[in-house]
Amino acid sequence: MAAVVTGIGGYLPPRTVTNDDLSRTLDTTDEWIRTRTGIRQRRVVSEGLSTGELAVRAGARALSSAGLSGVDALVVATTSPERLCPAVAPEVASRLGLGTIAAFDLTSACSGFLYGLATAAGLIESGTADTVLFIGSEAFTTLVNPADRATAPIFGDGAGAVVLRRGEPDEPGALGPFDLGSDGALADLLAIPAGGSRQRSADGGLGHASVPTEDWYLRMEGRALYTQAVERMTQSARSALKRADWSVDDVDWFVGHQANIRIVAAVAEELELPDERVAVNIDRVGNTLAASVPLLLNDYAARGELKAGQRVLLSAFGAGLSWGSTVLVWPDVHAEPVA
Repeated sequence: MAAVVTGIGGYLPPRTVTNDDLSRTLDTTDEWIRTRTGIRQRRVVSEGLSTGELAVRAGARALSSAGLSGVDALVVATTSPERLCPAVAPEVASRLGLGTIAAFDLTSACSGFLYGLATAAGLIESGTADTVLFIGSEAFTTLVNPADRATAPIFGDGAGAVVLRRGEPDEPGALGPFDLGSDGALADLLAIPAGGSRQRSADGGLGHASVPTEDWYLRMEGRALYTQAVERMTQSARSALKRADWSVDDVDWFVGHQANIRIVAAVAEELELPDERVAVNIDRVGNTLAASVPLLLNDYAARGELKAGQRVLLSAFGAGLSWGSTVLVWPDVHAEPVA
């Protein structure tokens, strides 16, 4: 048996922050941001919106797309949880009226959607669940230093969701073989130092008092990450294609994590994929971490550019370091446009 995509949905917070908006408080310009990242604007949570609320709205749309009112399990991938404890997934399940189903969070940063797909597929293939709602939801701008011009322009908030059901391996929507990997030796290239048990135990239980303000925000080594992202995504994508017995020529759409337009373009070039087969929406939403890939899928499906029967290659890279890829033939599902 296989896990089959049967519904999709997305949600973006209404507040838009443009590059010009950022340039009023940061030493940067619209041109500087666009030429280095490909981003023109991003959506940002405002008062009353957080990871859980974004997940609920995207999840509801995915359930509607699938024509379901309930599922057997819910998984939420996020690196910006509502609280350190408990997980947000049980609350999301409750708010969606899904009852007392299995619900848990998964953290794998920008690779969260690929890791979460593999996890949700495992629940189905093991017989634990017949249907799973999987949501990537992020309010990551709350964890980025607004005064850091290296990171503040990159990230945006949002949520994307898919519903998976038990099905046959050869039917449209069936998830293909996965390639997943990690390299924890390079974990410090992208990290938030404070807030966890390492910092809390190291400061002798003093809590916030001894922690520098910048340690509460994301730190990023951009140059090293670029090299790792291109190399790892390219290798992972090739591995997934090989396991599926696909060639690059079989791929109609490359849907890569939207971290930086230069990374997406470099991976596509390494794979020898032409620009017209590379999906991109980073210019409008920025890097939404675990929500990136499902939002991109929803975007292209809603616009009719991603059509039933087309072959799709998914790939992502993120903190951890972690990466993953898979393939699928796109099914006939309804996607509602995300404003």
